[in-house]
Order: sequence, then C-alpha cells, then structure tokens
Amino acid sequence: MNETILEKTEGRVSYHDSVEEMLVRIREDGMTNVFDRYALQEKIRCKFCLEGLSCQLCSQGPCRISEKSGQTRGVCGIGPDAMAMRTFLLHNIMGAGTYGHHAYQAFRTLKATAKAETPFKITDAEKLKWMCKMLNIDTEQDINQMAIKLADFLLEELHSDYDRPNTMVEVFAPKKRKEVWRSLGIYPAGVIYEEQDCVASCLTNVDGDYVSLAKKSLRLGISTIYNAQIGLEMVQDILFGTPKPHEVEVDLGIMDPDYVNIVFNGHQPWLGVATLQKAKTDEVQERAKKAGARGLRIVGSIETGQELLQRFDMDDVFVGLMGNWLSIEPLLATGTVDVFAMEENCSPPAIDRYAEKYGLTMVSVNDIVRIPGLKYAFDYNPKEVDTISDSLINLAIENFRKRHGKIEPKVPRIKQKAIAGFSTEAVLNALGNSLDPLVQVISEGKIKGVAALANCSTLRNGPQDWNTVNLTKELIRRNILVVSAGCGNHGLEVAGLCNLDAVKLAGEGLAEVCSMLKLPPVLSFGTCTDTGRISMLVTALADHMDVDVPQLPIAVTAPEWMEQKATIDGVFAIAYGAYTHLSPVPFITGAPGLVKLLTEDVEGLTGGKVGLGDNPREAADGIEEHINKKRKALGLK
Repeated sequence: MNETILEKTEGRVSYHDSVEEMLVRIREDGMTNVFDRYALQEKIRCKFCLEGLSCQLCSQGPCRISEKSGQTRGVCGIGPDAMAMRTFLLHNIMGAGTYGHHAYQAFRTLKATAKAETPFKITDAEKLKWMCKMLNIDTEQDINQMAIKLADFLLEELHSDYDRPNTMVEVFAPKKRKEVWRSLGIYPAGVIYEEQDCVASCLTNVDGDYVSLAKKSLRLGISTIYNAQIGLEMVQDILFGTPKPHEVEVDLGIMDPDYVNIVFNGHQPWLGVATLQKAKTDEVQERAKKAGARGLRIVGSIETGQELLQRFDMDDVFVGLMGNWLSIEPLLATGTVDVFAMEENCSPPAIDRYAEKYGLTMVSVNDIVRIPGLKYAFDYNPKEVDTISDSLINLAIENFRKRHGKIEPKVPRIKQKAIAGFSTEAVLNALGNSLDPLVQVISEGKIKGVAALANCSTLRNGPQDWNTVNLTKELIRRNILVVSAGCGNHGLEVAGLCNLDAVKLAGEGLAEVCSMLKLPPVLSFGTCTDTGRISMLVTALADHMDVDVPQLPIAVTAPEWMEQKATIDGVFAIAYGAYTHLSPVPFITGAPGLVKLLTEDVEGLTGGKVGLGDNPREAADGIEEHINKKRKALGLK
C-alpha cells in the first residue's frame, strides 16, 4: 500500500489552483469574499456557541451555560445536553424543510408535465412504471395518467401521519431496519408532519429531554430520506432520464467570455433543463451571434449543475460544472457570467457587489431565494417554465451586449475531466445486473468496503475541499471504494478523483476492480439529494445478502459538513445503522451526555454512531477499523 503525504496548506485557502488564481484578482479589486470573511470571523468566535451552550429562544436569554461560573442551566431550567440537542434539532428541521420544498416542486412538476403544461416530457417511462409498480399504482393505464397518479401519491405521502404505515418507508427501507425503527419508536410519519412535530418540540418549555429530542431528530432524518429525497430523485429520473456514466468537464476553465453564459445555481434543475433545451435551438444561437457572441452556453453551478451533469452530455451548449459553493465568488469574478439564475441554496448574500463589479445580472427563479440588490425574480411555477426560460435568455443576451468588451475577463486555464452519472442502475449494469460480483470482490478483500461521502465544503477545518480530497485519497489507497454526493463530490470531481486517471491512486485490489470495470475509484452519485439514491444501493446490497445495514462493511463520511441539509443527512445515516464520520466537530462538545449518546450509546440502539476527527489520516483509520470489524463479524479476512 503506497504511503501518502497530506498536501501542505500554508498560505492557501483552497485545494483548487483555479480558486487560488481568482482570489488574487478578487483581493486586488478590493472585493469582499468568503475566504477573507472567514478569517475575520475566526478572531471573534464565541466559545459558548462552539460548544452548543448558548440559547436565544426566549426573552429571558440569551442564556449561556458555564460550569466554572456555576451557571449549569438556562433560566428556564434546561441543561447543557438538551440545550445543544435542541439547537441541533432546529438545524435539522431547516435541512428537512429544504429537501421537502425540493420534493414538492418535483412532484408538482411531474403532474404539470403529465398534463402537458410544461416543456418537459416523460423521458424514462420504464422508471415511471417501476416506481408505480413498487407503490402499487396501476401500470395498465396511459403513461400520463400514471404520472399524475404517482405525483398525487407522492404529494400525499409528504403529509402522511401516524395512523397508517409510511408507504415510502415500507417499500424502500431495508427489511430489517423497519423492525429496529419500530422497536425504538422512531418509525416516521411523512416529512411535513415530522417537521411540525419537531418545531413544536423546540418551543421553550416543551421538550427538555435530550434523548427525546434526539429520537425526534432520528425520525425526522428517516422521513426526509424516504418521503422527500428518494421520491424527488426518482421523479427527476422519470422527467429527465436516469443518470448513466459519461465523461464531463469541470472547474472554472470551462468559462469563455466570448459566449453568452447563463449559470444555473442551486439544487433544483427545472429552469436549467428548460433553458438548456431552448438554448440548443438555432433561433436562440442566432440571436446570441447577432449580439456579437459566438453563441449561448449553459453552465452548471453547484448542485443544479450536478443535476444537469448527471443526465446530459457535454456539447457546444452545455459546457459543464464550475465547482461547489465556495467557488461561486471566484466564478463571478471571471467577468464571463451574464445571468446567474438562483434557486434554493447556496446563493451567497454578498454577490450583489460582484454583479455590479463584474457586469452580470442576478435572477431568482425560486420564491425562497432573495438577496440584496436583486432586480429580477421569476418565482417558479411549472406552468410558467417556458416563459421564464425565455426571460432568462433575453436578459443574458442583453447583459452580454453591456458586458462584452467593457469588463476585462480573467479565466483560469484549468479544466478537469470527470465521469459523472452513477446511480444504482448504473452500478448494477456495470456488474452485469447482479450484485454477486460486488459481494465477491468484497469477500475476496479486493474491495475492503464502501464509504459514502455525503458532504458540503467548509473552511472550518482547512482550505476548501482539502479535508475531503485528502480523506478520499486515504480511503481509496486502502481499497475502500468511495461513493460521493454533494458539494464535496464537486470538489472531488474538480480535484481529478472521479476519472480513470485516479485509479493509480487506489490500492492494488481496488485498482484491479476499477481497471477491469473501467470505473474510477470514486463514483460520482450526484448531489446531497442523492443521499437517498446512495441508500437505495446500500439497501439493495443488505437485502441481497439478507443482513441488516449495521452488519455491512460500509461507512459514511462528511469530512466538510457545512449546513443544515448536511446535518439531517448525517442524522439519517445514524438511524440507518452506519458509522458516520463528521468533521468539523459539531457544536455539541459542551454537552457530555449528548456526545456520549451520539458517539457510543446510540450504536447499541440503531447500530450506527458518530465518529469524530479533523485529521484525514486519522479519520480514515477510524473508517478502516470499523470496516475491518464488520468484515471479521461476517467471517471475511
């Protein structure tokens, strides 16, 4: 096994050279930026907040708990463990709510499409039939009627209560997990009901028991995956096609100032797909050329970009993905963007200054997104997709006329190849439509196990993507296959770990398997929303082997979790029965009972637990040790 040396970070803010190059321009132009803002905030951190021992919920606060000063409880009487867990649960609710919002938009878009009210069509009819068959919806009917029935069913499931089994959980969760969840009292209702229950529980003087709050968080995590994530990704497959592996290009070098460039940023692909379809017409391209451009291009940014990347090939119109959220300000500073179309997160609130400085037009295409200086908002409605995409194209061409020749462009000459588009179906196809070959190479030890990386990108534990990239390198050299999703996945794509060249960084066994199957050692499964898709692959493996999830040689890692959607994914992983590595350390260190519950006690309940550690090599040690322990229990060497 080749030894690796962790790359030095002195003086760097990002793993990626393209971002480092753009930061020089940003600083020379005197622009506020996420990297310098972080450095300034680092000087004034509150230790009570870092430890989870502060609360601002009621007028008697803010309260802080300090053993040294004898303040062991808040004014209301809440203790440190419950105070930290309640704040953590509130963060989880925001994550669940955002996934629920995405799911709602997906289901209503499917219904509107079936009624011929959008420019979309049912692209994967077989996936539609499969989904309907799984959910006991009549498949002997017109495709559009079937889609309407499915959309109505999924919308209703968001609201399901405790009076009946949660159908999505019953159908898609591992068989043995459902028994565990019922026995623990964490079998969930629909995600909207769970959000309501959790919000009500976080009110002052309602639930002050950290174990009770933790159980509610677990229940919320399960419902988020099954009632929101899995449904919305399956619907996006039905509408736009199930992802298949194909080569793509990523990083800031994909930008060209001589084109009209529309960038889609966020998590929901509706307007990106509609505008991409329209941009491929001769009429739109001719309009762009008449404005003095070489043509009009669509660029993917963060998760919306990855949704497009998963399903569409590169061509002269769709040119790839720029990277993750920490690369947004560097992207805008290239002076090549004409329209920055935003929906859901992440749209940094200070980019209005970039719009003014570098000559771009900001547009919100979702009612939950508003930032200072926003002039154009076309709140999403499936029936208005066609009109909104026209408006985006018009604004972009007009912006090009104002920008081109007046804003000096600066584009790093750095691009990277990646293979995107993995899914459960794609993995099965590579294995000859059977999980037996995967079980065999795991049994033989060529692949020790699988680590699912579901991750953001943060500056809290080092430069952008540094922890993510180095931990991933450690895992693959130890013959642990990595399945990645989220902003961390974009970081791995840009770093070159999602292409066939990365096979040389893998251990001997993993490299042999990857070379034989022509797969990279890191499989790009998409966005943070695809956490649900990854769980479907693990569920298939568990059911195929007739074991429960905690028995499998798998682990989950979030080496740079950043915000609320990441925390709810992590909570689900614990309920799912997975060893879940988190870095940076969550804001709970001042709550010893809660720390013990999450890192030790919960393993005896769900089979999962939290592993902590900010050093990539030490984190890899913990994951490898866990996987080896599971291998031994299964009788594997």
